[in-house]
Amino acid sequence: MLTESVDFFRLDANRKLDPERRSELGQFMTPAATARLMASMFAAKAETIRLLDAGAGVGSLTAAFVSEVCGREEKPKSIHATAYEVDPTLIEYLKTTLDQCRKSCETAGIGFEWRAIEGDFVDDAVRQLRQEMFAPVERYQCAILNPPYRKINSDSETRLRLREIGIETSNLYAAFLSIVVMLLESDGELVAITPRSFCNGPYFKPFRKMLLDSLAIRRIHVFDSREVAFKEDEVLQENVILYGVKSGTRDAQVTITSSSGPDDDFFAVREIKYAQLVRPGDPERFIHVVPDELGASVAEKLGQLSWTLREHDLEVSTGRVVDFRATAFLREFPGAETVPLIYPRNFENGFVVWPKPGGKKPEALARLPGAGELLVPKGMYVLVKRFSAKEENRRIVAALFDPDRVDAEWIGFENHVNYFHRRGGGLPRKLARGLAAFLNSTLVDLYFRQFSGHTQVNATDLRNLKYPTRSQLEALGSRLGEAFPEQTELDAFVEEALNLPEPTNVPDPVKAKKRIDESLAILKDLGLPREQQNERSALTLLSLLDLKPDTHWTDAEAPLMGITPMMEFFEEHYGKKYAPNTRETVRRQTIHQFLEGGIVVINPDKPDRPTNSPHAVYQIEVSLLKLLRTFGTAKWEKGLKNYLASMETLKRKYAQEREMKRIPIQVAEGKIITLSPGGQNILIERIIADFCELFATGGRLVYVGDTAHKWAYFDEPLLQALGVTVDVHGKMPDVVVFLEPKNWLVLIEAVTSHGPVNPKRRGELQRLFKGCRAGLVFVTAFLERSSMVKYLNEISWETEVWVAEAPTHLIHFNGERFLGPYEASEDDA
Repeated sequence: MLTESVDFFRLDANRKLDPERRSELGQFMTPAATARLMASMFAAKAETIRLLDAGAGVGSLTAAFVSEVCGREEKPKSIHATAYEVDPTLIEYLKTTLDQCRKSCETAGIGFEWRAIEGDFVDDAVRQLRQEMFAPVERYQCAILNPPYRKINSDSETRLRLREIGIETSNLYAAFLSIVVMLLESDGELVAITPRSFCNGPYFKPFRKMLLDSLAIRRIHVFDSREVAFKEDEVLQENVILYGVKSGTRDAQVTITSSSGPDDDFFAVREIKYAQLVRPGDPERFIHVVPDELGASVAEKLGQLSWTLREHDLEVSTGRVVDFRATAFLREFPGAETVPLIYPRNFENGFVVWPKPGGKKPEALARLPGAGELLVPKGMYVLVKRFSAKEENRRIVAALFDPDRVDAEWIGFENHVNYFHRRGGGLPRKLARGLAAFLNSTLVDLYFRQFSGHTQVNATDLRNLKYPTRSQLEALGSRLGEAFPEQTELDAFVEEALNLPEPTNVPDPVKAKKRIDESLAILKDLGLPREQQNERSALTLLSLLDLKPDTHWTDAEAPLMGITPMMEFFEEHYGKKYAPNTRETVRRQTIHQFLEGGIVVINPDKPDRPTNSPHAVYQIEVSLLKLLRTFGTAKWEKGLKNYLASMETLKRKYAQEREMKRIPIQVAEGKIITLSPGGQNILIERIIADFCELFATGGRLVYVGDTAHKWAYFDEPLLQALGVTVDVHGKMPDVVVFLEPKNWLVLIEAVTSHGPVNPKRRGELQRLFKGCRAGLVFVTAFLERSSMVKYLNEISWETEVWVAEAPTHLIHFNGERFLGPYEASEDDA
């Protein structure tokens, strides 16, 4: 496919790009799965489509758009694509991609013209828009983009140029989107993947105003994890895909979808009114991206709070001590003339612990001239981490600084800490304790995650929150003892103190999240593979137990459940609505593994019902049901141990099944061997089934290696007939195929944990097969492209590369012919 072919360009280009230059330009190119998802959002109904791809990279997005429209029943008559790219390293890839797009369109009967503009998109667009009074500006019906992400200094040339056309923004991605919206014609469509940070916060307010005044948002897609959209580039960023129509009506519904990743077809879907996305009269124009009804109930609950920090006579600030600027004051240990220095590492179970030996950070600040402006006076403070660690379950992590626990007249708070204060000093004790409890509640954490588009907690975010009344916070504070309660107890205190009405027609968000988290913990305890330790599987388990957010584990049941009723249960009781066409994902990616692990049984009411029947039903296994009814009690740990001892952990059971489930391979007419499961043998099976079928048709297998036993199959007489007697201690390739019509001997390395055919390995194979009367052809095989990219620098010229996830393609590394032998040089031999 076109998108897969272009994705190889992306991987190869990433290898060549200078990392510092990439960082400078904010370049993170779009993987194929993300590009396909973006392209699928366009209506693209015009007969002639003018397409803009600003910051095109190697052209992945244009290729995905072309693939999408070429595959539709109603195709445009022609596409005119304009693609901008500033990096000269990428421009040739881009031109090749655009030419491949032209060929794909020709095959589909669509005209295709293209322009690849090597230059700065912002410069060129600003020039065009400034001259709009004197010359017409080209407008576009469709724009698809993954804009660069980097900050723009207020006095930079780029910022000054943007101001010439009325754009005020602090980040380049917002500048790209602003310009693209200006270049769209009326009713033109925009699809862009961007950081989520523009949805709120003061920095992006001018951009939000421009965007929302000009564009009607029709769909927003969010990813459950911040790691997935640009996983190969190791980018940790909350991203959204935005689809909107210029000058479109705001009366239409907005679709919010979410998935675990771009290639996950298990989509949660929520249809909302435009007023739920952008609240009428909101001066900040915040964009509320809430992907499910559970999130909506969080917003509804906290929306009933009305007090601001100002009404509490409170302020929140960022810690004053920036350690690398205060090196003269830093002291490793406390001393006579020092004060405590508090970092996030000093947070422990809801309180600040100081001193805290064993860390790498300094413990104290010296009381030297100039240190006073970095300090706050003795008092009760509430601290919040600006950045949460990976292992922490909450985004907002608060702790009490209690002067009864840390006795000091002055304190320094480091810059990675936010602190609540009253006019620079401490807070009343009950108020501070209640505030810390409120901030540490599950309800606040859930709200903040959906409200905030970035992964840090800034003072501005905390200022924008609404808070309980003073009496509510003080009542909550009076419930705290000398130790912070467990999360469940804390949430109960918060619910009781706030006494908020329950949301209408939606589940209680705190109880629902608690049940889902408990279900995930159970799946982990049972030893389920990581691929099934997810929300989908947790909800499936809850549905099979008829366990609603208010139902106790002791009341778990064992109803007969089909896939559709399970998904209806997800929606009704946990606010998670998934697209109807995702039923098969539940069956393949959760129920199948539950069956293999003995968690459920199929069709107990009618065992002769076909397993693939649309009426198939599933039921929780009886001994597991008995165990699950003890979850959360003193009997759980012992019961789990006994259950696993009798049933085996799922991990061990899966391992035993893999040992029994060897891989059958037909190596010759009437002869089948089996390979041990796992390892590179999965790839070897694909090589024989797919590569040989496509590129070595009619070939005879000479040798097949096995992960567990090296010589799984060896036609020694055939190899001897070709003039080769191999050393049994020699390092054989994984698969050897003789292609008699061409007199080629194809040597294939299956790369999973070991390396490819690099120049050294090529020389070894030439020596091992020296004297062969057939021409030697060298092939490196990978399971997926992401594995291949790790070895691109090593692969030898004049060899071939085959990737199992795109089996119909073969990649040739230079040389004068495609898939064929070369004469060995003296150096090689």
